[in-house]
Amino acid sequence: MPTPYPHTLRWRTAAEPTALAAALARTADGPYLTYEDDGRVAVAEGERAAVTLTAAGLLVDGGPPRPLYGAPLAAAGRAVAAHCAGRRAYGWISFEAAHLLLGGRPDPDAALLHVAVPRREVICTPGAVTLHAEDPAALEHLRGRVLAAVAAADAPAAPPALPDAWSRADDPAYRAAVAAAVSRIRAGGYDKVILSRLVEVGVPVDLPATYLAGRRANTPARSYLLRWGGWEAAGFSPEVVVQVGADGAVRTQPLAGTRALSGAGDAGRRAELYRDAKEVFEHAISVRLAVAEMERVCAPGSVAVRQFMGVAERGSVQHLASEVTGQRAAGRTSWDVLAALFPAVTASGIPKPAACAAIRAGEAEHRGLYSGAVLTVDPDGALDAALVLRSVFRRAGRTWLRAGAGVVADSTADRELEETREKLRSVSRYLVAQRSPGDAHPAAAVAGVAP
Repeated sequence: MPTPYPHTLRWRTAAEPTALAAALARTADGPYLTYEDDGRVAVAEGERAAVTLTAAGLLVDGGPPRPLYGAPLAAAGRAVAAHCAGRRAYGWISFEAAHLLLGGRPDPDAALLHVAVPRREVICTPGAVTLHAEDPAALEHLRGRVLAAVAAADAPAAPPALPDAWSRADDPAYRAAVAAAVSRIRAGGYDKVILSRLVEVGVPVDLPATYLAGRRANTPARSYLLRWGGWEAAGFSPEVVVQVGADGAVRTQPLAGTRALSGAGDAGRRAELYRDAKEVFEHAISVRLAVAEMERVCAPGSVAVRQFMGVAERGSVQHLASEVTGQRAAGRTSWDVLAALFPAVTASGIPKPAACAAIRAGEAEHRGLYSGAVLTVDPDGALDAALVLRSVFRRAGRTWLRAGAGVVADSTADRELEETREKLRSVSRYLVAQRSPGDAHPAAAVAGVAP
């Protein structure tokens, strides 16, 4: 990964990477984004340059909108490349960007994508930590914070999670929405739609502590903890929307078809997944669409299904899982690939335009970051986009959870509601209450540790 920061420091540490990153995030006094990928956790802090996409155009560093020329994500990618200074950029894309990509009309003032180049970066790996900063003073300040975070990472665990009442409640409105969608599908309106429901948390949540507690109990493809571009979130992504390597290798990982994962009875539920015609059909048509989308932006003959209908364990649930790979076509960029695959078929539906229109009409609130993606972008063309599911969100004084289920012609309202409950438990069982101002947190207790 390119690291063109003028000041770098590295040392060995036994601190666990996600614990170190969570402790460091707690002491951040501005925007930050933590992103875990295969045991490596990057913490980006501050914004040196930022690109925001809206329906009205591109905003660079908060300036006035600039007209969009060409495809929206391609234009955003060019702007990011022009301002990245050879560094990795971090950001997110909201679900509502799908309306812009698919010819709809999103809210003209809403931020659909926010990608920024950080001022500081910390890379946490098993056994080592690497710091990057723009000047010696910033590096020294960051060094002190990282040393405090190392000590905090070894401190006692946070208090027990809040009692989980969120994943058990009934939701008559959701049942009705599923029933209406089934009727629409049977009438030929679309083949599949993912309907979600929002669950208010109602109490202040400690996001770093929740992230750490949830991460220790989940097995995500990616994880993230962020305060970036107006959003706060902690989550455990079950799948990548798309991964594009510097060499142009492309991978997507559709997960569709779900059963609970709770210990007793897991093997039987796994066998049930394979026997359930509804789950198998839902998965197969998702993979079919992923292949078709990849073929639009990959070299002819390069797209292949490398794994079909295995099972991936993701915290409180297990999913049917496939992997589709290809080679980016000549003349295509990683942003073109993201545009072809976004929104994830497993969080939208089939066909996507009709499904996204149904989501917009049938869900009471915009999804925002939910079922969008958290992403990293490298100057060499590599791009990694994690699907935003199994997350807790905070914005404008509200804290909430959200979960959805894939609805097809054979769906039942009872089963789809239960599926959302199963998914909510990946997060709801690990919510940690925010401490009162008078209660010291382990990170604060060691903030004065000397280098």
